Amino acid sequence: MRGQEPRSTSSCAACKLLKRRCTPNCIFAPHFRSDEPKKFAKVHKVFGASNVSKILVEVPQEQREDAVNSLAYEAEARLRDPVYGCIGAIALLQRKMIQLQHDLALARACLARYAATPSIGDRVIMEPFGDFPDVCGGSIDSSSLNLSYELSQEAHMYDFSQIPYV
Repeated sequence: MRGQEPRSTSSCAACKLLKRRCTPNCIFAPHFRSDEPKKFAKVHKVFGASNVSKILVEVPQEQREDAVNSLAYEAEARLRDPVYGCIGAIALLQRKMIQLQHDLALARACLARYAATPSIGDRVIMEPFGDFPDVCGGSIDSSSLNLSYELSQEAHMYDFSQIPYV
């Protein structure tokens, strides 16, 4: 855990941004190191230094690192999407999950129908995707194609894999 590492003599990112002297018992220092100034800047912009300080004081020492990571994640989400924040990302993932469950059910049904079709002798007709949609009862409807397109267009907005402190 970074909170247990010895501090360097420089100020933490929070004290640098707030332009104040970093004391040895600074609440921010173990979590907002001086080499991560953007991390605190985003958290400060969304939540404010005073609120973050109050949160860190209330949280037990062993959970502070997780709390800081959560605040940083939520701040990043709120800056990307000011209206919905991380709820927008959650809603997008839930819609994707529902669409994928629908696609999986459709694929299983098609596979069951395809497996149940009569074979010629001992040989099963296996033309790759030749009449597959027809065997399944028709092609994929345009509404599911539209939803897939919309989800792929929104997905880039909620790609949080690039956040270095999550």
